Amino acid sequence: MQRYFVAKEQLQDRKAVIVGDDAHHIRRVMRLKPGDRVIVSDGAGRDCLAEIVATAGDEVTLSIIREQEADGEPAVEVWVAQSLPKGDKMETVIQKCTELGASRFLPFTSARTVVQYDAKKEAKRLERWMKIAKEAAEQAHRSKIPTVDAPRTWEELLAMLPRAGAAFLCYEQEQGHGLGQALRRYRETGAEQAAPIMLIVGPEGGFDPAEVASCLQAGARAISLGRRILRTETAAVVGLACILYEYGEI
Repeated sequence: MQRYFVAKEQLQDRKAVIVGDDAHHIRRVMRLKPGDRVIVSDGAGRDCLAEIVATAGDEVTLSIIREQEADGEPAVEVWVAQSLPKGDKMETVIQKCTELGASRFLPFTSARTVVQYDAKKEAKRLERWMKIAKEAAEQAHRSKIPTVDAPRTWEELLAMLPRAGAAFLCYEQEQGHGLGQALRRYRETGAEQAAPIMLIVGPEGGFDPAEVASCLQAGARAISLGRRILRTETAAVVGLACILYEYGEI
């Protein structure tokens, strides 16, 4: 069944209103009519089965039939910290990791980041990323839309580490500890399982050794994703999948 996210004020106890691009999608793409049903979510965990009662212009009005159990979210919260890659690879990371179950994206710049940060383009780019996260969450039947932060510096990212229960740095020169092994050790410590896990992925050129040292000093653990060298956008997806597997989500 088709799913749409709306602002909280658009989802009331007995009524919901869908506007803008989503209303156009309902009317022109899906060709839904009064009597058809969809799932409407506020993006924060409230899902409702709703029936279309009227379509007019760029607005679709629905009647709430009942609330549904929100079962599309993983039990573990994972933040994907991704050094800005070239081209549209960040869009790929956001789309695929949203489908898998990432709860937050923390883009950042590091010493070997190729992308030139442009503050004038930041708002438009962030808006694009948020739209991709929303559409991917709808496609995956999630109940929450992941948060997409504005890009940070490396130092600003390190300041975020204390907010995570564990932070894992994907490092191609790490030979001793795989992500699965590190996750099992983390869980065995009895650490607060409600705390988010941060997965840190570097740019195309990898991390500078000084960055690795500073990250480990800040409390992260260096891990390997295997003997093969993965592209940066692949590493994010594989790392997230490994985490969710260890928590029984896959």
